[in-house]
Amino acid sequence: MRPTRTQTIIAVAWVLFWLLMTTTAVQEYLRDNDHGVWKPILWETSSAFTGSVLLILQRYFTRRHDHLISSPLRWFSRQLVWLPIYWVAFVPIAFGIRHVVYRLAGETYAHHAWPQVYLYEDVKMTVFFFIFASITFGVLSYHAMMNEKLRVERVNASLREAQLLRLTQQLQPHFLFNALNTISSLMHSDVARADAMLIQLADVLRATLDVGEQHQVPLELELRLLRGYAALMSERFSDRVHIAWQIDDSLLACPVPVMSMQPLLENIFKHTVERRRQSTAIHISVSREQGVIVVRLEDDAGVLPGADVKTEGASGIGVRNLRQRLAGLYGERASFNLIQLAPAGVRAEMRLPCRLPYAS
Repeated sequence: MRPTRTQTIIAVAWVLFWLLMTTTAVQEYLRDNDHGVWKPILWETSSAFTGSVLLILQRYFTRRHDHLISSPLRWFSRQLVWLPIYWVAFVPIAFGIRHVVYRLAGETYAHHAWPQVYLYEDVKMTVFFFIFASITFGVLSYHAMMNEKLRVERVNASLREAQLLRLTQQLQPHFLFNALNTISSLMHSDVARADAMLIQLADVLRATLDVGEQHQVPLELELRLLRGYAALMSERFSDRVHIAWQIDDSLLACPVPVMSMQPLLENIFKHTVERRRQSTAIHISVSREQGVIVVRLEDDAGVLPGADVKTEGASGIGVRNLRQRLAGLYGERASFNLIQLAPAGVRAEMRLPCRLPYAS
């Protein structure tokens, strides 16, 4: 079924076509006659009525062949079956209407001999038939193209959705594996701290249940996950890490990729805190700059080996995963960078489109 808008456009075009035909016939008639203007109107409206009926019947009985639109020759061959019906039916119906109306008006409808009438009208209807068959083919082809485009977009959206889901779910066992390893390292040396970490882990896992299969969550929920993980790791490195938070509360409802901040904090613990005996200061901030959300996690001791920080950052599963998810969710509207600070320290900076209006 064609969309209603297209059907309306075709109907309007059909009416305007026959209005043009009728107007032209009336003007030609008035050049030689000064009365009886109803006659050219009757001629054209009877043709319009007959042609419309035949076209509607043709469309009704041939629409089952619309699936052949990708094979024009096969589709047109199904339409050609109706051309002889036009040849046979048009003249009796259209001229029959004219004869009846003329008789009711007390006049006689005069025309050329029937063979000549049939020849002229059938040639005219053949031209009309191919014009309107071509128009129908064009409209059907356009909608087939749009439907295929929509189908491809839906398939791509489904693939992107599946990829994002796979990437998101990939983080969960990765995070759980690291957390359990941390607890396992304390089980024989400090049972009380191991027990406290299990409680923290349970809180984090409850938070992950809240996000389900979502790809984006409010910043407030993402921070809940991050604070749970930070508490879990701070319990392990209680004398070697200090975390400072600076969060713009007006952004708490902004959507951000789920578990996008946790891998960044995990990298700091893995590459900096675990490798140092001294205390490490970590600063976590979320702010708004020039209409985008800026998320920063930085430490005061990390060092990126080599000059190509993007290659270094892509080596970890968490950061590589995050880059792929940002590309899938936002395209070029989001960015992620690892920046070497002076004299020491590494900043992970993520910029995301902000969908909330500025506060008045």
